[in-house]
Amino acid sequence: MNGAPAGFDAPMAVATAILVAAYGLIFSEKIHRAAAAVIGAVVMVGVGSWMGFYTQQAAIHAVDANTMLLLTGMMMLVAMLKPTGGFEYLAIRVAKFAHGRPRVLLVTLGAAVSVVSMFLDNVTTVVVFAPLTVLITRLLNLNPLAYLMSLAMLSNIGGVATLVGDPPNIMIGSAAGIDFNRFLLHMGPITVVTWAATTVLILVVFRRELEPMGPVGAVDLDERKAIRDPATLRSVLFALGVVIVLFFLHHHFHLFPAYVTFIGVSIAFVLLRPEIEPILHEVEWPVLLFFAALFVIVGGVDASGLLALIGHQLAAFATEPGMLLVTCLILMWVAAALSAVVDNIPFTVTMIPIVLGLEGQGVNTAPLWWALALGVGLGGNGTHIGATANVICVAESERCGVPEAVITPRVWLRKGLPATLLSLMAASLVFVLFFDFFAGSRSAG
Repeated sequence: MNGAPAGFDAPMAVATAILVAAYGLIFSEKIHRAAAAVIGAVVMVGVGSWMGFYTQQAAIHAVDANTMLLLTGMMMLVAMLKPTGGFEYLAIRVAKFAHGRPRVLLVTLGAAVSVVSMFLDNVTTVVVFAPLTVLITRLLNLNPLAYLMSLAMLSNIGGVATLVGDPPNIMIGSAAGIDFNRFLLHMGPITVVTWAATTVLILVVFRRELEPMGPVGAVDLDERKAIRDPATLRSVLFALGVVIVLFFLHHHFHLFPAYVTFIGVSIAFVLLRPEIEPILHEVEWPVLLFFAALFVIVGGVDASGLLALIGHQLAAFATEPGMLLVTCLILMWVAAALSAVVDNIPFTVTMIPIVLGLEGQGVNTAPLWWALALGVGLGGNGTHIGATANVICVAESERCGVPEAVITPRVWLRKGLPATLLSLMAASLVFVLFFDFFAGSRSAG
């Protein structure tokens, strides 16, 4: 446990105050969230540099370029796909499958996005599914609000199930020596229970929003007439197919997901030779700016030592006799709470060496790894900015043209937070009931 922070000090207090102030400004909606985040980032760097716990160089390194470029590349592919009519084709097919039944549609979309998120990054999944969801709900004259929120939350839950479903899972699996099958064996069943509980609650809390807003006649549309540019559609789908295949294989070839995405963008450019300006116009630059600023703010909190202090305080419980289960539950809920307000990657990075250090002291760390994965994976659903998928769906709700569909921070807290708490309670119950199963598989180190 070498290097543990001595205690809560002035840099931690200042970094926490700046974080709280920035989030207060974001949640207040008095100015655009991107502007609020930029102000918070500038203050964090300035004060951190003055106090000596954060630097401009550290702030630049805190920005996750892989996430930023992954988002940019996928947005560009989606921008090239939109004019072809491919989204409209899928929207009509899904609308017909649901037979105009709003609840069936929500469960169907939720199941689809969850399964896809198990094998692809949930950010990639939501970038594709969000505009498709808006199209489907417009066809059926439904409010997109419930569908976009469930899309974000259920994609995050689906990502918990597998080793490649969420970046923290990859880091945990690498550190603990957990392979794909073992990760799925432990996280798959608990994810199914959590998914089912969350879906039921979503259907309840959104029961009014799931009623049609007017006459429904979209199911009579002919999807064959939706395709406007078959040649371009085939080219973009080929490029997207290459990206998806490489997403499954990128670990073996040591390729960053962002690089994989731009391989697909390059293929599309070669095949189509499109005008670049209209494509760039479709990129959600405010979303990218928001994430860049948020990374800088969270980087300052991490640099202050606050996350390390929290991690070491949690680890102290694990060494007490008979406290392993309690420590796992505390870790799960603390990780979830932090992941709702800061990016889950810094906390995961902080906890990994701490847990590995406990393993060196003879503590059975297997259940701690599973608790950490559950907490950081489920906690992102707690706020509208708790996960990248959430922010993408919020942005889509703002541009869909339906005023009633806009996902505000208040709406997310009122309807999304209860679902998050229920998912964590369901995961905790399963974890307690089957604790021997989770604790019986020591990490390979």
